Parts: sequence; structure tokens; C-alpha cells
Amino acid sequence: MAVPTTPTAPLPPAAVELASRIEAQFPLVQAVTVYETAATHAVQLAALAETGDMSDLDADSLAHAEELMAGARATLAAAGRLDLIGGV
Repeated sequence: MAVPTTPTAPLPPAAVELASRIEAQFPLVQAVTVYETAATHAVQLAALAETGDMSDLDADSLAHAEELMAGARATLAAAGRLDLIGGV
């Protein structure tokens, strides 16, 4: 059974250009989200380490969070946007 489609009018050139600029920002938004989430998790795990109750799994999670932060930071540094995570 064919799915009916509703034709849409083409977007005006200004809208196409704006959509392209917004779409180009998605990797930066994703990098900021990854960085902030991993940083929060790293802080929580570091606090656990200070209590001496950190398991091997927790230590692996902390290392992974730090790797995620480094990758996200590299993405933002390449784009010249470390300001998005409070970096220079």
C-alpha cells in the first residue's frame, strides 16, 4: 500500500540559508552536551573516589567520562568555541 505524500512548497532562499547555518551548529551543540554531562558524571565519581568506596567499574566510568570530555573539548577547540564550555 502506497503512503500518500503531501507536496510542500520549496523554502524561500533565505530560509534555506538559515536552516543550513543552524544545521552546521548541531555538532557543537552535541559536543557541549556531551562535555557537560560527562563533567557532571566525573565530579560525582571523583567524590566517590575521595570516600575510598570506588569500585573498578566506577574507576572505568571515570576514565570514560574523562575521555568523553577530552573528545568534546577537541571538537570545540577545532571550531574555536571553547567559550561554550568556559574554556579559553
